[in-house]
Amino acid sequence: MFYVCVLSAVIGNSISSLAQTAPASPFTLKPLGHNAYAAITVAGAGAGGNAGVVIGEDGVLVIDSFQRTDPARVLLAEVRKLTPLPVKYVVNTHYHYDHVMGNGVFAEAGATILAHENVRDWIHTENLKFFGANITAEQKNTVATLAAPSLVYSNGIDIFLGKRQVAARFFAGHTGGDTVVFDPESNTLFCGDLFWRHTLPNTIDATTSAWIETLDAMIQHHPTAAFVSGHGDVGTVEDVKAFRGYLADLRQWVSEARAAGKTGDTAVDIVVPRIKEKYGDWASFNNFSRTNVLQTAAELNGDKKIPRPTQK
Repeated sequence: MFYVCVLSAVIGNSISSLAQTAPASPFTLKPLGHNAYAAITVAGAGAGGNAGVVIGEDGVLVIDSFQRTDPARVLLAEVRKLTPLPVKYVVNTHYHYDHVMGNGVFAEAGATILAHENVRDWIHTENLKFFGANITAEQKNTVATLAAPSLVYSNGIDIFLGKRQVAARFFAGHTGGDTVVFDPESNTLFCGDLFWRHTLPNTIDATTSAWIETLDAMIQHHPTAAFVSGHGDVGTVEDVKAFRGYLADLRQWVSEARAAGKTGDTAVDIVVPRIKEKYGDWASFNNFSRTNVLQTAAELNGDKKIPRPTQK
């Protein structure tokens, strides 16, 4: 039950909290050049994860849609200030609630929702766990009626906005259904939650070994890109290296605790102070430091419960 309480700080665990009045500016829209933008959420504003916008010749691509409908409507309004072109596509970088709640806002405006094939199933099933054991009928209905992707892919898809070509590609690590969106024109990677800038990550579904390999690929192939994080500000390759370093340190420290026979809260008591010493100034330390240790230990033990693809 602890992970539910922790995740509620980031994702939200009640419909009533989602219904609260949003501030006037739930995010900061940051220009990245060449008609690409990052919507960086304002802490405490209820928008959840960051989003992105790419404006092409004949339409607009939005990446992720926040954890509430109100910020999604604000983003749609901001896009309409930038261009009269329609929002043609929304890519969900993964299924987590704080990145998909606004899908319906854009679907109603005519957008096609795209994501990795696992997201279509998990958006209506795996999101239930974030509400805990006492989930209400209203909360179940909210998850059941989330606008799911209507177009899915296994490895990736190229999206054309007129002559502007944007690549959406599957990468492993955070959930097993993650997408990175690369816009060559602005040299920007919209990373979803595969990159958290100066922020401890949610590892509830993570396979950190694969995650590190994904970050290595980003670092190798895009050394000069702008990296739009799922949480935190827009980053550079150095920020991605720092995040990779956190995951590597986490695995090493948990492995050392396991080798010493330390498990559960005993391992937490050993590892969390090491995290605090090096990463204590990162956001979400209080939210995720303990669960990062426990969930990484479960991964290393081989008994971690993670989402599995639907058998076809």
